[in-house]
Amino acid sequence: MTFLDIQATKTQAEGLFRRKRMFAFGLPALVAVYFTYIFFAFDVPGLVQRANMDNARTLTSDIWSHKVHVTRNNRNGEITYAVEGERKGAYPEGERPSWVSGTDVITVNLGGDTIVRLLPDNRTEVDIPGFGLVAAQAEGRTIATNLPADLPEWINASNRRVAITTPEGRITITGSRTEVFNYFGGWELFWFTLDSRYHGAGLGQILFGAQIDPDRSNISGAVSDFWNNKMWRHKDVAWAIGETILMAFLGTMGAAMIALPLAFLAAKRFTPILLLRAATRRLFDFVRGVDALIWTVVLARAFGPGPLTGALAILITDTGTFGKTFSEALENVDDKQIEGVTSTGAKPLQRYRFGVIPQVMPVLLAQVLYFLESNTRSATIIGAITGGGIGLMLTQAIQTQKDWEEVAYYIILIIIMIMLMDWLSGWLRGKLIGTKDG
Repeated sequence: MTFLDIQATKTQAEGLFRRKRMFAFGLPALVAVYFTYIFFAFDVPGLVQRANMDNARTLTSDIWSHKVHVTRNNRNGEITYAVEGERKGAYPEGERPSWVSGTDVITVNLGGDTIVRLLPDNRTEVDIPGFGLVAAQAEGRTIATNLPADLPEWINASNRRVAITTPEGRITITGSRTEVFNYFGGWELFWFTLDSRYHGAGLGQILFGAQIDPDRSNISGAVSDFWNNKMWRHKDVAWAIGETILMAFLGTMGAAMIALPLAFLAAKRFTPILLLRAATRRLFDFVRGVDALIWTVVLARAFGPGPLTGALAILITDTGTFGKTFSEALENVDDKQIEGVTSTGAKPLQRYRFGVIPQVMPVLLAQVLYFLESNTRSATIIGAITGGGIGLMLTQAIQTQKDWEEVAYYIILIIIMIMLMDWLSGWLRGKLIGTKDG
């Protein structure tokens, strides 16, 4: 090796070392600049400042618990008892929770020595351990109390509204009504509502015990009351999940059927005309370039809300994606199989049917089944926009700002639905094209 070769090698090594050093020091700096930009662009300090941990705790507790409302109408003195404060969860006439007692004076024992008394003349007393007795009276629209000016954080009071939050429950007093909320763990009335004869009956009693309803057998009556549960709406939920799966199925399969013949027009091996091939490819780019959610908004404006609108949005978007994937698969088919079919005197359509389709079928099926699984997730979001499927019910439950246990129920069902579709997709791939997911 000559002296010049040695110098050249040395220069190259020094240059490589400098580039590596610049990369080693430059990349962390670039990452730091990027995260600094995110920190200010997304207003992270503002998000932290606006975060309300009390609301977060309330939301978390509402997901796994329920509350029973004791409500007094301050206009007529009527007192009602209902799970989650809903009419369909109301206690039958003459019945009330065991922790409520009294006639003229209604005493509500929230536990932990916290006692609420609903007195005549719209008066309310709340006995709170460690704080004392809170007295309030509703007079028209105003609330008169004995509360001091300096209040703890868990009491919010004005002349129009008093709200007291304790670990045992909540009390809200306004001019129109007085409400006491008592919290309990679990999803109350999930199986049977209070008006069902099977409410409070155990599984063993239903299966093996004496007949509970004289007009129905235990099993058929229990299944009917569960299926028609007015509180949790199991029948409506099952129908909504079916709509979601149907949206995904119709959109995916419809897109595959439309995209396959168009893919031949986009494949160079089967369409030598450049203009036709380019026009088909640009059509695929256009329909898949617009997200399914955008198509959902456009189609909902044109055709109105409904599951069919969601299915059309999926169909349009997936037609472009399938068309591109299918055309690329068609470009890679083996000519020998086509020549073999041609040698038998097959016509062009027969050559495609027996010489081309069998070669690309594994790719086509794998893509279709994968997108069917993926579109099941997408159909949930699309349904929230178009007014169909489980997505609509999930959105409605969120918008009420009080049915968070139903939100949790729907999310769990969506996860189960996705897991089942994933299993079904893998099983079908194994049966149809001989592959198995790990």
